Amino acid sequence: MLTRRGFLRGLLGVTLSGLATSAYGVVVEPVLRLREQVWPIRSPNWTAGPLRIAVLTDLHMGEPWVSLHRLKRIVARTNALGADLIVVLGDLPGGRFVRRPIPTEATAGVLAGLRAPLGVHAILGNHDWWQDHEAQARGGGPSAAAAILRAAGIPVLENQAVRIERDAGAFWLAGLADQLAIITGPGTYRGLDDLPATLAAITDDAPVILLAHEPDIFPKVPDRVALTLSGHTHGGQVRFMGWSPVVPSAYGNRYAYGWVREGSRDLVVSGGIGCSIMPVRLGVPPEITLVELA
Repeated sequence: MLTRRGFLRGLLGVTLSGLATSAYGVVVEPVLRLREQVWPIRSPNWTAGPLRIAVLTDLHMGEPWVSLHRLKRIVARTNALGADLIVVLGDLPGGRFVRRPIPTEATAGVLAGLRAPLGVHAILGNHDWWQDHEAQARGGGPSAAAAILRAAGIPVLENQAVRIERDAGAFWLAGLADQLAIITGPGTYRGLDDLPATLAAITDDAPVILLAHEPDIFPKVPDRVALTLSGHTHGGQVRFMGWSPVVPSAYGNRYAYGWVREGSRDLVVSGGIGCSIMPVRLGVPPEITLVELA
């Protein structure tokens, strides 16, 4: 028989457990943890020799979660991986719960310390556009965030592709403009992405890597593209046994996190660094993503 004392003990245990989980999800995992997630991929469409790509995305800079001091440590750890190429996939500004925003100029100044033999390239995310009030008023570019990154020496690809030469074989790095860039109404957006134009910039049969902030473009990506790299979802920020209850994607958990192969095409969705809608991470800690392509 359940006694009053037993009921209160049970209630206290549940309460303390809930408080501990909340503290972990709000403080420990999003602020103190950082992992290196490695995805080794043997792609049937990749012919340019082994390539190691480090991915940083969804920084959502702002204290107390992602400070400039923390970003400097992230940059140092990324450099220590010795990747051939580093890509930054957008969403530099912080979310709504940031107590002290960090200017994009300061963020770009730290990101300028990234080093890789084949360079550092970036694309923009939806928050880079949403917090650019002048671009929103114009309904398009130029983007302030892109200008800041370029001034810091980091090329930004907006529906563009660049050919990267290397002894093991040349390849193309294509960057898609954001798919949710312009706010058109409550919960409605207009993308600036142009996948056909981006792929039309590719002029030979060297393999292609596509950078796309949101993974929802993946069903439209042709077999010509060996690998698509995305962020945006943060892995749902809360993830249990490979399932996330809330994912900012029309495809739900299909593209929530990690390595996805459909046909002969590969997609890697990084869990990213920061938080957006809610300052919580549980089961999907901040990460530097390393793709080992062969």
